Amino acid sequence: MAAPTVRLYSARFEEEFLYSLDIADVLYDVFHIVIKNIFIRLIVPLAIISAMLVAGAYWYYSKAIVSDLNLDEDIFVIERGATINGLAARFVEEGKLNEPWSMRLLARQEFPGKAIQAGEYDFPKDLTLRSFLEHIVSGKGQVDMRITVVEGWTFRQMREAIYAANKIRHVTKDWPDQQIMEALGHPELHPEGQFFPDTYHYRADEPDLVVFRKSFNLMQEKLDELWPLRNDELLLKTPYEVLILASIIEKETQVRDEQPTIAGVFMNRLRKGMRLQTDPTVIYGVGDAYKGDITRKHLKTDTPYNTYTRSGLTPTPISLPGEDSLLAAVQPAKTDAYYFVASGGGRHKFSRTLAEHNKAVKEYLRRQKSQ
Repeated sequence: MAAPTVRLYSARFEEEFLYSLDIADVLYDVFHIVIKNIFIRLIVPLAIISAMLVAGAYWYYSKAIVSDLNLDEDIFVIERGATINGLAARFVEEGKLNEPWSMRLLARQEFPGKAIQAGEYDFPKDLTLRSFLEHIVSGKGQVDMRITVVEGWTFRQMREAIYAANKIRHVTKDWPDQQIMEALGHPELHPEGQFFPDTYHYRADEPDLVVFRKSFNLMQEKLDELWPLRNDELLLKTPYEVLILASIIEKETQVRDEQPTIAGVFMNRLRKGMRLQTDPTVIYGVGDAYKGDITRKHLKTDTPYNTYTRSGLTPTPISLPGEDSLLAAVQPAKTDAYYFVASGGGRHKFSRTLAEHNKAVKEYLRRQKSQ
């Protein structure tokens, strides 16, 4: 006989369960419809509005970065330590920008990590925001300052001129000479004569060491160029000896066509073992004791630079020689002269013998007295 079937739930319970499932489906459908309507009625418009806002902002940004800034300053000054945020705020305050974020965003996008170059700028009149940033991160358009180092100056005169120059930052003003040479990487060198006389450009607020470095490097380049051009019979053994002789030639005359002849006279005297007996070396040696007129006392005062009391070249250059003097030192003219004296107008009378020279000296003194 089969076992009776046990019902675990009643027919009514089954009907109620199925009914509850139908209710859940209905509720799900209702919820789905509501959410869909909310999305259509609220989210989609918000998305459209957001897209319009983004498009509008992009359009505004695209126009802002290429519009003229209308800078009315002839010279625009950017101080050391200036920032993009600070400049953006300044432009808003001055009415050059309506808001600061265009400049900030452009700087982050196109010039990330680029530092602002402080200085004075001469911008074009049709400057855009993008062009402005290109200029200030590269230094393009900065106004160049100039200083001229004159041939025949001493290093001391060069320093004085640099410290008196317009808008240059004084870094080395209180340094001793040798500290400057250390900063240039050559502490072993005496500074006299090591700087080429020329006109040098710098930017506002640049450190003075920039000019020293440019001038020093150019002198080394000149020596490197001219040393291979020396005459075969040249007595000078090193480029430094060339620098010394050129500095003496520079102080003796700046009449360029006479410089090779004066170099030839000095070569003749050195070859014969004669002292150079040149007044500029004496003047350099006595320093501040020289008041404008060389005296017998000066000539007899023994210093390392007195070529009346000492033989050979001076221990260091005595001035900053120009290129013509340097060329004369490596290519002295062939001459039979051993002496020279001023003849007026910056020129000289050259003599082969002491007797001829003494006669020329007397003639020069006679003309001086008659004037």
